[in-house]
Amino acid sequence: MKFRIIASLILGLCFLRLGFCQPINDPFLTRLYNQLHASPQQDKYRKIAPMPIGCVYLQREGEGEKEMRQHFKTMKELGFTALKQIMTRPGTTIEQVQLLALDEGINPFWYGDGGWEEITPSLLKKLKIKETSSMDEIRNHPAMQSHQKEVLRMRILHIQDFAKTSPDKKGPKERSVAFEPEVGPRGFELSEIGKKLFVEWVKKEYKTIDMLNEVWCQNYVGLQTDQATAFRDWSDFDGRWEKVPNNEYRHLRDILRFKADHGVEGIKKNIRLFQNFDKDAVFRGGGEMSLFYPHAWWCVDMESVAKSMDSAGCFYPSMHFAWHYDEVKHELTRPFYMQASQMHDYFKGGWSAAIEATGGPQQFSGGKGGNGFTTDSGTMTQFIYSQLAAGFKGFGLWTWNARDAGWEAGEYALLDRNQEVTDRARKVGRIGKAMNKYRDELWAARKEPVVGILIDWDNDAMWAAMTKAGRDSFLMEAVKGRIGAARALMNANVPFEFVTKTDLIRGLSGRYKVIMAPSFVSLDKKLMPVFTDYVKAGGRLVMDLPGPYYDEQAVLFSTKAGSSFESLFGTKLADYQYSGINRIWTLENEKLKGFTVDLKTTSAKILARYGNGNPAITENFLGKGSAVFLGYEAAMACFKPGNPNWEKKFIQYVLGSKTSPYFCSNALVYRLSGEKADHYFVINDQESIQTQINFGQMKYSRLEDAVTGEILSSDKPFKVNSFDGKWIRALK
Repeated sequence: MKFRIIASLILGLCFLRLGFCQPINDPFLTRLYNQLHASPQQDKYRKIAPMPIGCVYLQREGEGEKEMRQHFKTMKELGFTALKQIMTRPGTTIEQVQLLALDEGINPFWYGDGGWEEITPSLLKKLKIKETSSMDEIRNHPAMQSHQKEVLRMRILHIQDFAKTSPDKKGPKERSVAFEPEVGPRGFELSEIGKKLFVEWVKKEYKTIDMLNEVWCQNYVGLQTDQATAFRDWSDFDGRWEKVPNNEYRHLRDILRFKADHGVEGIKKNIRLFQNFDKDAVFRGGGEMSLFYPHAWWCVDMESVAKSMDSAGCFYPSMHFAWHYDEVKHELTRPFYMQASQMHDYFKGGWSAAIEATGGPQQFSGGKGGNGFTTDSGTMTQFIYSQLAAGFKGFGLWTWNARDAGWEAGEYALLDRNQEVTDRARKVGRIGKAMNKYRDELWAARKEPVVGILIDWDNDAMWAAMTKAGRDSFLMEAVKGRIGAARALMNANVPFEFVTKTDLIRGLSGRYKVIMAPSFVSLDKKLMPVFTDYVKAGGRLVMDLPGPYYDEQAVLFSTKAGSSFESLFGTKLADYQYSGINRIWTLENEKLKGFTVDLKTTSAKILARYGNGNPAITENFLGKGSAVFLGYEAAMACFKPGNPNWEKKFIQYVLGSKTSPYFCSNALVYRLSGEKADHYFVINDQESIQTQINFGQMKYSRLEDAVTGEILSSDKPFKVNSFDGKWIRALK
């Protein structure tokens, strides 16, 4: 433990300023990446490499022990390994079903092998297994299998005993929910207990009344309470804080921050209770909410939730077609990867998995109903390959068999309405077998991104604060910008990763050839020295409009001569303008919609001009790199599908001379890089195609279909079925 802490500190110091101690043989800063969420618990998972292939079993009318056992036998035969959840009819307990599943070789818990007792030298000695054995040999050794089966059986009985005395007659809480309304509903409203706790949070956060007045802009014109004065002392604050007007944005941001922090503290409390109950069982955090929601306004900080999983377990999203894709008009193929990537990238190096995901067709349910989807073997293939490519390790599908009455009856299931095995169930099972065959490779594999798309909760929160006066359209701006940036990069097959402000401050900027900051209305000044060091060391920083309009306090961001912004970007932002209402601006003969800007260049080179002749896109060279400013809403222009011209411009100006390490002209391709093999996931969202990947400088000894074992040639095209996918294992 002491060594881990020392190593982490050394890495943090080495990478704190890009260019210092950067190892030549680690161009993607993988060692630092792996340290971001390192803990004994995460080390355990990396060692065991759990890969649960899970689904939910629902007990139907007339199903007893014989029928349940047959379900579990079929699951195992197809390739499923775990039960994500169990729902029983009156007269049957969950524990009874768990014991039956365990007896049939199905792990009765969603986390699969992740909930095993830790494999230590003493355990290997006890079980008479050679320490020199490979992890695959250790996991599959009969003595290990028997021992861990007994661990799981005793856990079931322990939960059963716990439930007998529990007020709700259930086992201990094993997962978090995305939002708890104890201190108030989503948004800015606070309950009475919420108000009391918020005041305590503010005093702890700011320490002195002078600091609070500064951060809450109480010395700026028109932002005070009805007394038109800053707070005199904490007693004065207690009596007047609720009267701070809504045109002061920072205090609104703080309400959202307080609620998010309060939620995470609740999760940590549940983690402690859960681990006191069973130190080897796995807690999961994340929640059942769309990844395309404006999380800050929902009072949720997924990055903080992920951080709480460091010493607890697995970070997971909920990904259901009828529930979680409304914000993109129910588009699926590209959003599959966007959502999985965003969630995984909040927890870099930690265990993340799609533990709450869809298993079959849905037509009537969902948030508002009427969102019907074709969910065949091709859809499920694209769904799971997108998760794998994003970095997820395992899944839990709702459901194995559908409800047989009422809400969701006949929907979501791997089996059909008659409980017959479907092609999608067979295909998912085959993929699951391959996932477990190559689980060690997949756990060791990492993305190798060209571009880092910057996410900052504080920027999202400031957009949310601006909606308090009724301008609801601002709520989704940051989300749309991220989606647009990701879409353009995906369609050009440029590998990317979401990167947070915290990641950059901890030194991860050198992992990316390009950092793109889309739709930033508020930029934390702490990032400016990080950006400057990154550019000087050779990075390419790109920012589009409206950033940076405000700083982290919602004070106008200084871009005057000599400011950190002007020094980095080589231009001043004189005035923000707008195109599309009373005046149409153009860029390279394309009509603009949204923010434009009056740029006053100082040292930057002008790359493009508006139709009126004024500078529109600039690039400033500093040290070994450059900073590019896009004077239009470049990412937002790519939010909706079907904008190839705007996507082409985005790629041109974001990448500059940078290129993707591979190329494919007619399919989406995602890649995970490993020591022994790279894994490519080819997604075809059209009719059947013949396609080929240009691997650039990468050389492989053999290409094979990871699921079927078919040997492929790098020199010849291969077939990808209509609206389907292919997983290629490329051996080095």
